[in-house]
Amino acid sequence: MPDSPLFTAAAIAVIALAIAVVVAVGLKVLRSFRELGTDAERATYKTLHAASRAGQYLRTGLNPAGAAKASRQLRSLLGCDALAITDTAGVLAWDGSAEELKPALMGLAARVLEGGHTAVIPAGELQLLAGGKAAPASPGTERAVVIAPIKAGTRVVGVVAAFAPAAGSGLVRATSEVADWVATQVELAELDASRTLLMEAEVRALRAQISPHFIYNSLNAIASFINTDPVRARELVVEFADFTRYSFRRHGDFTTLAEELRCIDRYLLLERARFGDRVQVSLRIAPEVLSTVIPFLSLQPLVENAVRHGLEAKEGPGHITITANDSGAFAEVTIEDDGVGMDPEKLRAMLAGHGDGDHVGLRNVDARLRQVYGEDNGLVIETAPGEGTLITLRVPKSQPMHDA
Repeated sequence: MPDSPLFTAAAIAVIALAIAVVVAVGLKVLRSFRELGTDAERATYKTLHAASRAGQYLRTGLNPAGAAKASRQLRSLLGCDALAITDTAGVLAWDGSAEELKPALMGLAARVLEGGHTAVIPAGELQLLAGGKAAPASPGTERAVVIAPIKAGTRVVGVVAAFAPAAGSGLVRATSEVADWVATQVELAELDASRTLLMEAEVRALRAQISPHFIYNSLNAIASFINTDPVRARELVVEFADFTRYSFRRHGDFTTLAEELRCIDRYLLLERARFGDRVQVSLRIAPEVLSTVIPFLSLQPLVENAVRHGLEAKEGPGHITITANDSGAFAEVTIEDDGVGMDPEKLRAMLAGHGDGDHVGLRNVDARLRQVYGEDNGLVIETAPGEGTLITLRVPKSQPMHDA
């Protein structure tokens, strides 16, 4: 019956369930809107995203390709009609309208480049100052410009110019902030370039560490065989030439483990010609790691350190063991000698750059490994006076492409 209590209760239950579903869906929708954030949060995200994108394009410094891509992102940040980026020589990028003003920009920016202070040119004056270098503006299209310096340290290296119908205080402050931000990216790019130059300087230092004494002693050893064993003398001359050619090559900051081991083999052959049986060497190399890319001259200085500072000062014969193993994602290389060893405290001071000129090879190799692979990937050295030295380095087997 339609009016029965049972029917009424069922209808009420259905209505209640429907209301609950609607409320639940509504709450879910509201929750989703909350997760999107407020207008201010969305604006902040958009700003940070644009800055991040622009930063990627400026990491190589001020150049036309990077500036052109970055200017699009930076114009959206400022909300201006046009944005230009220059260096001290010319306009690198122009994004937006008002290109008729482009020929005049370097003249307008001259005082900013010289004095390092932001300049504001109102809409009524810009066309007059641009003079004959700019095409006449159409009625209602006149623009003002804010020109802010890009300072890298104490140097003005360029400007950011923002064009808009009017140059209010907000645009002036925002353009100055964008110019400061671009300057930070330029300084980071210069820092990256400096790190690259530092690594190159350290390679040159390692080459210089192939000491004149080693060259002199090697040539003396070769000379000693000329009369007694001319065949061996010729072989040593070839090995010496190959060793020096590899060590002083002018291209490539990286090589393979196989190439570095070949260099070590030539080095040890020349040292054994001088020391005879006093230098004994064992090699245990896993074939699968031979193709691993490693920094150039990262192993030979460690072996030279073992000979010069470990075995040369030791009485009687000494032994060097070189191993290279597959260790999961890494190739692990160890160089061990049973020589005189080192004081651990002096070793720590030396690696920190506080010691003298001894063991410069260890310090340079350690610094280069940390620069390339991170602070946790330097040399691990175990040593004590009279106990020999064990040096371990781990290199990722999978790396970005390098100039080997």
